[in-house]
Amino acid sequence: MRHLLRMATHSRHTNMHARNLAIVWAPNLLRSRDIEATGFNGTAAFMEVRVQSIVVEFILTHVEQLF
Repeated sequence: MRHLLRMATHSRHTNMHARNLAIVWAPNLLRSRDIEATGFNGTAAFMEVRVQSIVVEFILTHVEQLF
């Protein structure tokens, strides 16, 4: 997580701020068996990934307090 936070500090050049990093990394960091079981399609899968990205963004923005 600290590495992703370090990447976010370069967002001025990369446009990969905490939210974008969370969107990209959340499905890998918080893998969901429910999504895998449904075949990664449908509204439910989209909502699950959205929740995952919100959680990862929160972790990234509070990494110093959490870890």
